[in-house]
Amino acid sequence: MTSIKNRQPFPALYACALLLSLTASAQWLDYPAPGIPRTSDGKPNLLAPTPRAADGKPDLSGVWMGPGAGSYDRNITKDLKPSDIQPWAEALYQQRVGAMGKDAPRANCLPDPFVYYHMVDVARIVQTPNVLVILYQGTTNSVHRTVFTDGRPLPNDPNPTWMGYSIGHWDGDALVVETAGFNDRGWLDIEGHPHTEALRITERYHRRDFGHMDLEITIDDPKTFTRPFSLKIAKTLTPDTDLLESVCENDRSVPHMVGNSAAQLTPDALARFAGTYEYGPGRDAVITSSGDLLFLQDSGNSLKLPFVPSSELTFTSRTEGNWIEFSRDASGAVTDFTYHTLSSSRRAVRKSAGEPR
Repeated sequence: MTSIKNRQPFPALYACALLLSLTASAQWLDYPAPGIPRTSDGKPNLLAPTPRAADGKPDLSGVWMGPGAGSYDRNITKDLKPSDIQPWAEALYQQRVGAMGKDAPRANCLPDPFVYYHMVDVARIVQTPNVLVILYQGTTNSVHRTVFTDGRPLPNDPNPTWMGYSIGHWDGDALVVETAGFNDRGWLDIEGHPHTEALRITERYHRRDFGHMDLEITIDDPKTFTRPFSLKIAKTLTPDTDLLESVCENDRSVPHMVGNSAAQLTPDALARFAGTYEYGPGRDAVITSSGDLLFLQDSGNSLKLPFVPSSELTFTSRTEGNWIEFSRDASGAVTDFTYHTLSSSRRAVRKSAGEPR
């Protein structure tokens, strides 16, 4: 597999995009759907009242899109403190990032993490009186979930699965979905936070008008985290479109993926890069270190992106293939870094050293 500029490792999750084959002449992506309230110019009226089923409950049916990539899909723990994560889970996360995600489910044509589908992919919800079906378009594979709303309990000893087993009940106008019975092979996010078979996920769906739905997800896995935690995702209806089939063809790319970083630095060596840098006025970037990784956090975004060392001064993001290249002065002090993507570069000058308080 061809390497990118400066011979940076080709990340497994970035490479797996090459496994996908979507038709360019997709059908029904711009077909006026019946039953859609419209404005005077014929556009869907997303602010129309919430549709309701025959039993008076909100009808969640429709094709829904999440807010997009770059948040909990990358790091589901981005709002947590280090003490909220069990030490073994943090160590495994660091190991997976350091291995450039070669063993990621996505890199091996297996399903994406649960939250990723909600955040990034398109999903169709089909609601009936006793069952609700969610069809995810997926990035690597189209998958589905069945939510039973007929009063049955969760199974006591289920055969572990990728999507788990789901039951739902109404709490006023909100549908509460409880899911358990996961296997422990999935990742909770693209970067590699693990979970165990003790994982339980609770989703709370509230369709507040025709085109907008609030989704709150609670993660509870006492073997992986020291407390349950929740995250909120805004969903938007996408009328007049449909899902595309997505199939991972499992070609022969995996053996050629880079499975580890090209260099290893001590924690003390990594700590020398920590500090606050400035792209420009009011545009700060904070570099921190933890374990074997550096983390980059841009101002105004709580997401910390992990980077693994590929040389003494160069660090690579294994998800996109972007990389950071640091510079030093004659005394060896770090002065700045350049953030490279496949199409552009931008420089940030160091303002202060050390971990920010």
